[in-house]
Amino acid sequence: MLKPIHLLPKKPDLKFIGKKRAFFIFSALLVAFSVGLFMTRSLNYGIDFQGGIMIEIRTPSPGNIGQMRSDLSALGLGEINIQEFGEVTDFLIRVQKQEGGEGAQQVAVEKVKATLPSNIEYRRTEFVGPQVSQELFRDGVLAVLFAIFGILAYIWFRFEWQFGLGAIIALTHDVVTTIGIFALTGLEFNLSTVAAILTIAGYSINDTVVVYDRVRENLRKYKTMPLPELLNNSINETLSRTVMTSVTTLLALGSLYVLGGEVIRGFSFGMIWGVLIGTYSSICLAVPLLLYLNVDRGTDTNTAPTAQEPAE
Repeated sequence: MLKPIHLLPKKPDLKFIGKKRAFFIFSALLVAFSVGLFMTRSLNYGIDFQGGIMIEIRTPSPGNIGQMRSDLSALGLGEINIQEFGEVTDFLIRVQKQEGGEGAQQVAVEKVKATLPSNIEYRRTEFVGPQVSQELFRDGVLAVLFAIFGILAYIWFRFEWQFGLGAIIALTHDVVTTIGIFALTGLEFNLSTVAAILTIAGYSINDTVVVYDRVRENLRKYKTMPLPELLNNSINETLSRTVMTSVTTLLALGSLYVLGGEVIRGFSFGMIWGVLIGTYSSICLAVPLLLYLNVDRGTDTNTAPTAQEPAE
């Protein structure tokens, strides 16, 4: 009979709370480094945020997207993205904004048409101007901010304001460091990256809620247990679930990053980083922060006798 695989001991006793100062210093440096990179190097904004040319085409048979990307990249028009758009014969081509105004955009379109096979049907040709790209950027930022405030309201309603504040600090840490890693690597930052950040926010807060729920349960159960010990026990009791969830998610994201192609590489990379940093912040930031937020331990003394509490 096969024995189950355990990535961690059944009852781990890792001293996370005892290392809280090291975690806080590391996270502060990581955030400062991310902000510094963003201020000095900025991000490699994609066509969504910079503007450019969008061409929708239909091929008579399933097209060779690799060959099309190779042919168009040789034109020297800068960044070019090609992705399937609905059917296997439909493709969306994005070309970065050309210097020189509307005339330069028309020249770029003609170069693309001259390079692609003559039997291709051109269904739509559009130019994403600065106004549209600014609106997309604004909407992306608002989406992230609304998500953060919505999560704050949910955690506040579900737990207490102290838990909500701890979760938002950890979540902001995840978002800022994700932006920093994109500034460091120079990967394209576009609407799919914003989608990755929103997904990271949901994943991270899910991990945090699981640990917080155990913290709340133990706060009601063990009235006199020292808070550092209680928080550390809560982390260890949920650690196996957290690690297993993260590992299985990373396996899927790793396959997506390797096999998914260039179109979703930025999204999958952002998600991989987000799972790692979200797991770290849920354990090493969100919970230790409760030590400084004066959480309410409740007043019901009949929930559990103190004799059952573990020794310090």
